Formats: sequence, structure tokens, C-alpha cells
Amino acid sequence: MALMNFINRQFIDVIEWVDDSRDTLSFRFPDDDKQIKNDAQLIVRESQVAQFVYVGQFADTLGPGKHTLKTENIPILSDLLGWKYKFQTPFKCDVYYVTTRVFPGNKWGTANPVMMRDADFGVVRMRAFGTYDFKVVEPALFLKEVAGTDHHFRLDEFSDVMRSRIVSVFSEALATAKVPALDVATRYGELGEALLAPLNAVMREKYGLELTAFVVENVSVPPELEQAIDKRGAMTAIGNLNDYVKYNMGNALAEGKAGVAGVGAELAAGLAMGQSMLQGGGAGGMAAAPSQPGFVPGAGGAVAPSAGGGAALPELFTPEQVAEALAVTPADVLQELEAGTLQGRKIGSQWRITRSALDEFMKG
Repeated sequence: MALMNFINRQFIDVIEWVDDSRDTLSFRFPDDDKQIKNDAQLIVRESQVAQFVYVGQFADTLGPGKHTLKTENIPILSDLLGWKYKFQTPFKCDVYYVTTRVFPGNKWGTANPVMMRDADFGVVRMRAFGTYDFKVVEPALFLKEVAGTDHHFRLDEFSDVMRSRIVSVFSEALATAKVPALDVATRYGELGEALLAPLNAVMREKYGLELTAFVVENVSVPPELEQAIDKRGAMTAIGNLNDYVKYNMGNALAEGKAGVAGVGAELAAGLAMGQSMLQGGGAGGMAAAPSQPGFVPGAGGAVAPSAGGGAALPELFTPEQVAEALAVTPADVLQELEAGTLQGRKIGSQWRITRSALDEFMKG
């Protein structure tokens, strides 16, 4: 009797595994070097599959339910064992349980910038991070490529192993999809959905996994590209540039200052007012002056002598007119005025330069 009890203890009658960890991806049933008895019961619960491995080779995969292990219902294993005539003998085999439920909220991120070629900005360096949900769809491939022979493969081990692989696949998919940098940086939701299909094509083939969700939470680009994106967004918001200039001219006149449009808007407003007065034959019988860019009434040329026969006032110029004459920018002229190398007088917030001062500056 003692001998029979010893022999019976060397066989496995029931194979089952209850997952109470919530973070286990695969688990090898502890057989303690025992053999599985023929007609043994295999219990597989929902969200599980049982994968048989015999001498390093993957055999049958059984889904949820209660299975009686016979040569008839495990044909691949029976063939590997050489059970051609239904030998009713115990057998030695490893049984791996693989969890097939969805594992949500896993983090991914690029440790180094991803290089991509963009139609608008050329070669762009980007960093990105987000989350993804996944599940195992090919247990044998998953055990072979990811979990290996680990007797208890957990989610934290998976995160370390797969983070770099997810980023690698993400980089390839992003390059293949040719998503513009402007869309990458502003349309995270659509980007995640667009990349889900190419990511899954690689993840299924290489690792036996399927991503049920892929979320891009943030994409950072170099500062110079951020500035370019901001400028492009501002141009889109402005829309019709002519209407925008007119709007700022009106604000500048109403407030009595340049306002948002700066010096250019005030000069343009003065030009519009001067032309309107001259064309309408304004008070004082002023003769019409030629229309020219940057013309300011009373500042572009000599003023008529006074009633007392005195000398004419000197010609006055704006910084913009001086800049146009010297083929430089207004900012360059303002810099010379502030430094004192070009003599001028500041009236309120505006500079005026005489012709003689300009001549002296050119000589110096």
C-alpha cells in the first residue's frame, strides 16, 4: 500500500492555476519533476490559455474550460511523444498558463529623440511619451520572444523588456506613416489611432501581442520648431492680412498711439488720412503732394515759407524713410538714433531726422 501511495504521488492528476496577482503574464505550472497522468484534468479559466511545451518544442494550446488529457485531444503532443497506438502511459511536459486579458495603462517613452523627415521642416528631432493597452494573442510566440522560460513572468519585467521595443516600432511606424510634424505636435488623439494599425502589424508578427489602445500624451520638438509652429498658427489666426492691418490702423487712431500695429500702422494711417484730405481739397488750400510709400504730411519735403517771408523749415524724415533711402531696416536706423551717431529729435514716441543731420551722418 505504501508503495502504491508513493507511485501515485509521482503523477499529476489535476493541473490548474488561479491568478490572484493581477500583474502576471505567464506562469509555469510547478510539476516538481512529476509526470502528468494520462486522463489528468486540465482546468483553464477565462482570460487564460494553457500552452504545452515538450522538450523545448511548443505543442498544443488549450483555451478556457475543463480538459481531460488524452491522446485524442492533444494531437500535437501525442505526435511528439510518439503515441502512435494510444499508449496509456504518463508523460513529462511543461505547462505554461498565459493571461490573455487586457493590461491597461502601460507607459512608453523615447529615451532619445526620434529622427524623422518632415515635408515642411526637413529633418526633425522629436521626443514623445504616452500609454498603451495590450493583450497576448499568440501565446507560443509570446513565450518564445518575450517571456522565455521564466517560471513567473510579471508586468514589471514586461515593461522593462518592451519599452525599447515599443519605441522602436513607434519610430518605424511614424516614419512610414509620414505624419507632418505640425500634426504630430497638435493632434495626439488622431496620431495614436493612426499609428495603432502599423504598430499592431509589427507587434503581432514579432511578439504575439496586440495593442488595444495606443495613446500619445505629449510630443516635444526643438525650440526652433516650436517657434515655427507658433508663427504658422499666428498666420492662420490672422487670416486676411489686409483686413488685419486695417483693423490695427483703426485701433491705433482711436487710441492715439501705434498700438499693436507699431510704427508702421501709424505711418500707414497718416498716409491714408493725408491722401484723403488732399484728394478732397482740404482746408487751407494745401496743394496735392505726390503719393509715395511712407509719406507723412509735412515731413517728406520742404515746407512753404512763412507769411513773414522767413526761410523754409528743414526737410524732415521718419526712420522708415531713412531706412528705405539707405537700404537698411528701420531697426538699424533706430539703433543709430539711440546711440547718437545719427542726430534726430524724438517727439513723443516718434523720431524725426533733418536732411542736414542725415547728410552729416553719411559724411561721417
